[in-house]
Amino acid sequence: MSGVLGKLKNLDAYPKINEDFFTKTISGGLVTIVSSIIMILLFLSEFTLYMRPNSVHELSVDTSRGETISIEVDVTFPFMPCAWLSLDTMDISGELHLDLDHDVYKQRLSASGTPLKEAEKHNVHATKKEPVHSTNASCMTCYGAQETEDQCCNTCDEVRSAYRKKGWALLTTDHIEQCKHDEYLDSIMDQKGEGCRMWGKLEVNKVAGNFHFAPGRSYQQGSMHVHDIAPFGDSLLDFTHTINKLSFGKPYPGMKNPLDGVKVKRPPVGVHGQITGMYQYFLKVVPTVYSYINNKTISTNQFSVTENFRESQPGPGKALPGVFFFFDLSPIKVVISEKKSSFLHFLTSVCAIVGGVFTVSGIVDAFIYQGEKIIRKKMELGKFT
Repeated sequence: MSGVLGKLKNLDAYPKINEDFFTKTISGGLVTIVSSIIMILLFLSEFTLYMRPNSVHELSVDTSRGETISIEVDVTFPFMPCAWLSLDTMDISGELHLDLDHDVYKQRLSASGTPLKEAEKHNVHATKKEPVHSTNASCMTCYGAQETEDQCCNTCDEVRSAYRKKGWALLTTDHIEQCKHDEYLDSIMDQKGEGCRMWGKLEVNKVAGNFHFAPGRSYQQGSMHVHDIAPFGDSLLDFTHTINKLSFGKPYPGMKNPLDGVKVKRPPVGVHGQITGMYQYFLKVVPTVYSYINNKTISTNQFSVTENFRESQPGPGKALPGVFFFFDLSPIKVVISEKKSSFLHFLTSVCAIVGGVFTVSGIVDAFIYQGEKIIRKKMELGKFT
């Protein structure tokens, strides 16, 4: 038995030194304190990393079909009144939604940017009264724009529609009896000089398309999408705006929407005087699935963006003023999964920290001790200068 214990004793890789041979120094105490602090900080850092899940990114082909995308948008227009704005969506599948009022809200703002009244749900029909009929006849004239002799235009909108079908421009409505009872025109004049904050939630098909804020009521004339800006006359349509929020789905940890908080001002006066035009945002939407460590998943989207401004030049064919968001879907899906490091990996890192700091501090302590020893010896010999 003693022979086995003797052989085991010979295997000791940590031979002990008699305490009589130890020399303790002030520098050694300082190195011990500093190395202990470093060791504790590194341990806490490693422990935090061990407790916090890591995000692993993977790419795959998006094979989903027939889904929709939820878009949350919140934009402030300091120089465009609420009555002047409309919000439309359209996509390459041919689906078109004009002047959206479902889950869309407006907040009227004063010239200084303060809210004028409580936020209200956008309702296109709120600015329309019941048709006002003439006392002499139940069928009012279309002012030469009727397609048949018995066609009636009992509202201002019906007159405008008849003019559009003829391809005529209705530049003024002063002579239109039906338009004298249209609250839409009254609100345009009443809100002149105000601003507007418009926000809401849009549900669109998971295909390429666009949504835009533009002036005037929107119509579909054949294959053309038309906005009636005649009621604004020569007024400057200043689409200076602030994008408070724009997202294409639910948020996930670490998600960043590049357009949140972006402020865009109208360009300075140009050759043609006051400049207005189309603010264009081209978005590349990437389907994203975030999987938590407890297997809970979130299906959402992230996006990148490029910007452009297209000036409205005088004359026909000019760009419609407004803020346009054109989005396209990426065929690649990003899958983000939370993973937690194993305990063995954590234990290995802790051992590396302890051993590494202990070894380095021993080297530093030995260097300081030998330096002090050499300097002290030279001082004793009077050779230190």
